[in-house]
Amino acid sequence: MIQKIHHVGIAVKSLEEALRFYSETLGLTVHKQATVEQQGVKAVLITIGESEIELLEPLGPETPVGRFLERRGEGVHHVCLQTDGIDQELAGLKAKGVELIDHQPRIGLAGRIAFVHPRATNGVLVELAEPID
Repeated sequence: MIQKIHHVGIAVKSLEEALRFYSETLGLTVHKQATVEQQGVKAVLITIGESEIELLEPLGPETPVGRFLERRGEGVHHVCLQTDGIDQELAGLKAKGVELIDHQPRIGLAGRIAFVHPRATNGVLVELAEPID
């Protein structure tokens, strides 16, 4: 079951510069950070209430986030919805004929994740996440 918005992903050219605003100016706390080679990003999760903001800096121009920045510039990249059963969510979406990027969950900064193709969601890249404690 979808529980809430887990985070909003924002593509940035520089995590260091973006963190000046989110951490120093707004006073928000970095919850987690990592380089996720599989996704080609350096990422930071910033806590804000019960949700988070994820800042994504590409590892290179050929990565998905690198290509996004080239086409659209910095800004909102995706919306992540939290679920307590990502396998069931994916199976349900497949059964309804929804176009998926990931047919099986993979490990990401937010836990077990999978992406739904923007063609199925009115142009919005939607991530599903089942957090891992």
